[in-house]
Amino acid sequence: MYKMATTTVERKRPPPVKILSGQLRTAESRGTADIGDGCVIKLGRGRLLLVSLVWMQGTVLEVQLDRNTVLLMDETGTFAVQGVNNIPKGKPCLSQGKYVMVMGVIQAVSPEPVIRAVKMADLSELAAHHRQMWKLEVEDLQQVLA
Repeated sequence: MYKMATTTVERKRPPPVKILSGQLRTAESRGTADIGDGCVIKLGRGRLLLVSLVWMQGTVLEVQLDRNTVLLMDETGTFAVQGVNNIPKGKPCLSQGKYVMVMGVIQAVSPEPVIRAVKMADLSELAAHHRQMWKLEVEDLQQVLA
């Protein structure tokens, strides 16, 4: 069996954590956003979760291509996504009203969460289903991880 080589960066960064913008807004930063130190999320009952790479979903409220940014809203609030012009196949996601998923690195948590996009996908075709299931998916994964 073949063993894939991994770089130091790949080993250090855990897989993305599904999260709501409201959880990021109340998180505690662990260092400089530039180096992706991430933040600590309080899950209740004294449980904490270290997060640097996130998976978020929301509706596109505003597109600012000149600023390389979109503003999204999930059921707990708004969050900004930077670097959207650099995402392969990301252009179809950049329309107001689309329901999208974003994977990215946390840049800021307060006053409004900001993530730098690594991947985006349009989930609008089944948006009602995705919206309904999203909070349950977030809660389920966080229970497993914490």
